[in-house]
Amino acid sequence: MKHVARKRFGQNFLHDRHVLSSITAAIAPAPDDAMVEIGPGLGAMTEQLMRTIKMMHVVELDRDLVARLEKTYSPAKLTIHAGDALKFDYASIPVPAGQKLRVVGNLPYNISSPLLFHLADFAPLVLDQHFMLQKEVVERMVAAPGSKVYGRLSVMLQWRYDMQLLFIVPPEAFDPPPKVESAIVRMIPVAAQLPCDAATLEAVVLKAFSQRRKVIRNCLAGMFTEAQIVAAGIDPSLRPETVGLAQYVALANLLKPV
Repeated sequence: MKHVARKRFGQNFLHDRHVLSSITAAIAPAPDDAMVEIGPGLGAMTEQLMRTIKMMHVVELDRDLVARLEKTYSPAKLTIHAGDALKFDYASIPVPAGQKLRVVGNLPYNISSPLLFHLADFAPLVLDQHFMLQKEVVERMVAAPGSKVYGRLSVMLQWRYDMQLLFIVPPEAFDPPPKVESAIVRMIPVAAQLPCDAATLEAVVLKAFSQRRKVIRNCLAGMFTEAQIVAAGIDPSLRPETVGLAQYVALANLLKPV
């Protein structure tokens, strides 16, 4: 029986075999990888990965799809975590000693940003992440200072990850086809993260980009003096989208040293 994609779950099922093969090649799975897939859907990517991986985990919210996966795969090969990926504890997945978790998924576009921030809390446990996302979101994630799309998402994720847009996926690769292009992004936790309190950095970046057309002196008024902004190595007359990650970290460390 054909599963009808549910809008409330943001379901668009990838079916293009060439795209699936390209994603698998980018992930380069190994037999003993500790792999978890978010939102396996109809299992197209799951099937590709399990040709190599001995046993993997998936997180799926849709009960009909959970039942479908349970009928298709043995529990010895696939551990199904029925629940919300936004609330799931990724640290609960057992990982062999000396290994880290590999995370993959065609992420629902309607929850992509909050899900990325939730996953960021588990970055120290992760080897890498490969995700399908709306192209516009990936462009924001990897944007450099000075870009029109550089913002909160760019700064907060680049603080934790080295990221690369690998390739674009057209709408017709999905059923139903979304109205936008998609992209594959590779995210590797940074080896030497700049020391900073996460909540403080988030507060600084949120305030800075809340009025991105203003100069940063005005954006951060009430949080920092002009002298403090200069002390962080920032020209107060710059706009927020031209200020780099290291400078935002320096500001956060003025508020709450680590």
